[in-house]
Amino acid sequence: MTISDTTDITAAAAPAGSPPRLASVGRFMRAYAKRRSGLVGLGILLVATVLALCAPLFIGPEQLDVTKVDGPLLSAPGSGYLLGTDQAGRSVVDLLIWGSRSSLSIGVIATVLTMVLGSTIGLLAGHYPGKLGKALMHVTDWFIALPSLPLAISLAAVLGQGTASITIAIAVTSWTSTARLVRAQTLAVEARPFIERAKVLGAGNRQVMVRHVLPNVAPLILVSATLTVASAILSEATLTFLGLGDPTGVSWGSMLNAAFYQGAMTSGAWWYVGTPGIAILLVVLGFTLTGRAVEHVLNPRMVG
Repeated sequence: MTISDTTDITAAAAPAGSPPRLASVGRFMRAYAKRRSGLVGLGILLVATVLALCAPLFIGPEQLDVTKVDGPLLSAPGSGYLLGTDQAGRSVVDLLIWGSRSSLSIGVIATVLTMVLGSTIGLLAGHYPGKLGKALMHVTDWFIALPSLPLAISLAAVLGQGTASITIAIAVTSWTSTARLVRAQTLAVEARPFIERAKVLGAGNRQVMVRHVLPNVAPLILVSATLTVASAILSEATLTFLGLGDPTGVSWGSMLNAAFYQGAMTSGAWWYVGTPGIAILLVVLGFTLTGRAVEHVLNPRMVG
């Protein structure tokens, strides 16, 4: 993706009396609305987000407490339980909706940390291509060479069980691709004449990076973020399934962990194993479709 590609939508003149940025947002939304796959992905994410935010309104602590529920154990869907129950008699629907809060929040927070870390390193490496840039890229290449999953497992184990350790582990192992993309885009932007004019007019390094380079790199960061959330959610589910998450919390990964170790698979309780997996699949699909749609809108020359 080049700068000329990402500015195809925002470069047109704004309507009379309309702020340029507001007009650009309107053009972006109209172009996005033409992508059916993007609308499907956005719809999936809106449903998941609304359910996660509204979960405390209709799910109480007693419905998740194994000492207070009295439902049938590993009951199949039906008989008052839409998706059946778990090994403790809790409703799988309640667990699924409540678990979305942890899975989505960890995925989003980890992605924000990833974007901040990767974008900062990429901007610095692109703006200072000398010793500092080379050193940052050597560090980036070193992290790329390391297997991400074993590194994330090791970090989460060292930091201890909990959502904070998983979030940090995902961010530390996911920033490298963003850093390389932002560095390449920064080099392309800084080769353009308006950067040279800004420097001649007295703009300092910070002003060039923040006011001139960052706005031109932001579309690429946005696309990278929407696609990174999907992988972050998968990483969260993997680490939680391996027992590195909060042992007292409920997430989709912890549901899979409980289903595996409590004998749901050997008991034929497919509803307990399958539903969190399908939820992960749908949310990851939603972020992927949304990210691809955003990428197509920002880069209309893409095929497909």
